Amino acid sequence: MIHPTALIDPRALIDSSAEIGPYVVIDGAAEIGAGCKVEAHAQIVGHVVMGGGTWVGRGAVIGAEPQDLGFDPAMQSGVILGAKNVIREHVTIHRGSKPGGATRIGDGNFLMAGCHLAHDVVLGDRNVIANAALLAGHIQVGSNTFIGGGAVFHQFLRIGDFCVVQGNGSFSKDIPHYCAAQRINRVTGLNVIGLRRQGFSAEDRGAIKGLFELLFCEGMNLSQAVEHAAAREWPEKALRLLEFVRAPSRKGVCPVRPGRAED
Repeated sequence: MIHPTALIDPRALIDSSAEIGPYVVIDGAAEIGAGCKVEAHAQIVGHVVMGGGTWVGRGAVIGAEPQDLGFDPAMQSGVILGAKNVIREHVTIHRGSKPGGATRIGDGNFLMAGCHLAHDVVLGDRNVIANAALLAGHIQVGSNTFIGGGAVFHQFLRIGDFCVVQGNGSFSKDIPHYCAAQRINRVTGLNVIGLRRQGFSAEDRGAIKGLFELLFCEGMNLSQAVEHAAAREWPEKALRLLEFVRAPSRKGVCPVRPGRAED
């Protein structure tokens, strides 16, 4: 199921059930798993491991060199994709920037047309990243998070689990688990609808809400709020929010500014 116009590096390992479309380029020691489909004009570059059932859309480029002025192209790194990912047209995913490193994507993600994952991004499972969203290098994204189209993210920050991020937003700070974020570094509250749809119990949702209000809405700075919160008992799912804000990235955590008031 390899189209005769495809150009395949002899080092590539392609499962017999995979489908390689017209004018696809596989340039390097890629591993294409069972049931994968790579559509016309897509390029798989270098050491890319692609889990079973993954679909790569037309014109996507996976595994190209990082956009890092200090990068040595001779250095060995790659991209590791889990199973059953959908990668739509013209998505770009760059390989890791450190020797032996990798950009890593989990299972069941849906990357819409034109979005970009830079070097060393780590993406969890079952995320949806809409058209033209841009994630810079070393960003970590959890699981079950939705990122709206055109949203942009500065390098090294973290985005938690079960978040929802408005399209066209701009972010240079961490977005904690369970949060809704919009505009410029603004958390507006909890992703209440998302938590309900994902089956969080009323008890867990209530605990998460109580912790969120203690951390962000009681007038304390974040260090003080974390200290107060740590003195109390929390159920496991709420505790994950506390652990996230207790150990922020170098960027810090987005402040909470509810509503739609102008900056």
